[in-house]
Amino acid sequence: MKAVLELNKWANANTNLAVDALRVLLGVFLVYKGVYLLSNPEETLKVLESIPGLGGADLLTIHYVAATLHVCAGIFIALGLVTRVCILILLPMVATALFVNLSGNMVENNLLQAGLTFIACACFLFYGSGKHSLDYLLRLHI
Repeated sequence: MKAVLELNKWANANTNLAVDALRVLLGVFLVYKGVYLLSNPEETLKVLESIPGLGGADLLTIHYVAATLHVCAGIFIALGLVTRVCILILLPMVATALFVNLSGNMVENNLLQAGLTFIACACFLFYGSGKHSLDYLLRLHI
C-alpha cells in the first residue's frame, strides 16, 4: 500500500495533461473495442476457435465476459476511477489477445492494437489515474 501511495504522490507531482488525455483515449478505445466485440461475435469466435480445447459455451462465455469487461473498464479508465484495479483486471486479457494473435490467426491490425493497448495499460498501471481524474477529486473531497 505504501508503494501505491508513493506512486500516487509522484504521479500527481509530475502530472501532465497530455498523459491524462492519453488515459481518456485508452478508456474510449476500450469502450469502442468492447462494443465492437459485442456487435461482431462471429469475428471474435473465429479467433477464439484457434485455441485448442475450447468449444461451445466456453467460447460464448469468454466472448461476452471479455467484451463486457472492455466496456466497463474502459468507462472507469476514461473517468480515472480505480484505474489501476481496472488495468490489473484487463492486463491478462490483453496479454492473451497478444498471444492469440501471435500464435493463431494473426491479423496485423489486431496485433498492433493489442500491443499498443498492452504498453499503455502497463504504463498506466504504474502512473495511475493522474491529477485530472475522479480519483483525485474524490481524494480532495470535492
